[in-house]
Amino acid sequence: MTTRRLVLTRSAAIVGAASTGLLLPQIVRAQGNKVRVGLMLPYTGTYAQLGVAIENGVRMAIQEKGGKLGGREIEWFKVDDESEPSKGVENASRLVQRDKVDVLIGTVHSGVQMGIQKVVRDSGTLCIIPNAGAHAATRALCAPNVFRTSFTNSQPTLALGKAMVDRGHKKAVWITHKYAAGDEAFEGFRDSYTKAGGTVVKELGLPFPQVEFQALLTEIAALKPDAVACFFAGGAAAKFIRDYAAAGLKGKIALYGSGFLTEGVLDAAGPAADGIITTMHYSDSLDTPRNKQFRLAYATTFRSQPDVYAVQGYDSGQLLVQGAAAVKGDLNNKQALYKAMESAVIDSPRGKWTMSKSHNPVQDMYLRVVENKENKVLGIAVKALADSGAGCKMG
Repeated sequence: MTTRRLVLTRSAAIVGAASTGLLLPQIVRAQGNKVRVGLMLPYTGTYAQLGVAIENGVRMAIQEKGGKLGGREIEWFKVDDESEPSKGVENASRLVQRDKVDVLIGTVHSGVQMGIQKVVRDSGTLCIIPNAGAHAATRALCAPNVFRTSFTNSQPTLALGKAMVDRGHKKAVWITHKYAAGDEAFEGFRDSYTKAGGTVVKELGLPFPQVEFQALLTEIAALKPDAVACFFAGGAAAKFIRDYAAAGLKGKIALYGSGFLTEGVLDAAGPAADGIITTMHYSDSLDTPRNKQFRLAYATTFRSQPDVYAVQGYDSGQLLVQGAAAVKGDLNNKQALYKAMESAVIDSPRGKWTMSKSHNPVQDMYLRVVENKENKVLGIAVKALADSGAGCKMG
């Protein structure tokens, strides 16, 4: 709330000054000289930690290049989106219409992103998505001014199928929460697994955010598949991992998942997570000079360890820096700005990646296994994996 109040106060001060008519020319000139960057992220609730990590990453990438965008100073505007889809349009409108931001960076929750998508498509405001994986953002509702630096919900699981079949697991049960992200993750798994010769013997689901897994785990035990593949994240992922082991399935039926299954939950999951194999576009343990340099710089700056969300925020900052530099800070030169962002090569801690035609990362997906509370990289599951961008018509 503080940040929102701060921005409100600042706006009120400008209105006050304008009404006197004395400071107006000075203020208009000062505002015109600064790039207005809006951050619409969760700063309270379940995803608050993710919002902070993304903002840290964005600011760090810009700071590394001198703290300016195309030579211009930055004015920051922040809104806590509370991961509340019903407030998505209202919050995005506040940044676009009231604060008149040049670029809106947001968000984490796919439901909130749909609200942002509507506002930025209608207004033509540049938008960079640092997390939300909703397919529509870079498929049916794609737009020239919308760029994503993270993933689509089906991208990590699109790399999972072949890896499972290669390990001899040809019959699998799929389990997830029944909501958009789970359904979209299943699309990637189903397509890659069946293409590699695997059979999905059963699709199981439970309403979001329920975590009563017992009946479904009993059903899995009775089905006796070669493996289980899943999409869970956060607290639900930690509980599913623990319950899977408690049900006696660990060591009997191999467990695989989208990388979010083991992101940020390994302390909570404990030894039950050992041996789980996932596919993801990043791993903390990626043994490259670029990743090590990033992790050291982040830890030194923020006194905490970066995760995949920090990397996505950092790459959002890098993309914006490259775009702004190409147009020498003139973000109104939209055609040249978008062209520069479309052709950018991002030197990321996750490995270099490029932008697809529908404005989604074309990136390597890593095969990882959990060992002693760490996601260890086994290798690259799929190189330069692109989302289909199905239904995207730019224009």
